[in-house]
Amino acid sequence: MKEKLQEEFNFYVTNQDELLKKYNGKYLVIIGKEVLGAFDTFEIAYSEASQKHKPGSFLIQFCSPGSEDYSYTFYSNVAFG
Repeated sequence: MKEKLQEEFNFYVTNQDELLKKYNGKYLVIIGKEVLGAFDTFEIAYSEASQKHKPGSFLIQFCSPGSEDYSYTFYSNVAFG
């Protein structure tokens, strides 16, 4: 089974140089191979994305040079106890 959001993360990594030219320092909301929005804070990015898309269906990635800020951020209603 394909790992959730792998396509989105791969899109970011593959296109990082081009994305940096447009979105450096922004939080990107990515679904598939498309940037749906660029925001100043993680909280705004999440709020905007979750109004139109189910949590867990989009990747929020901080756009910066290098790999230091690579992240996998998943949201789910599942609780582990």
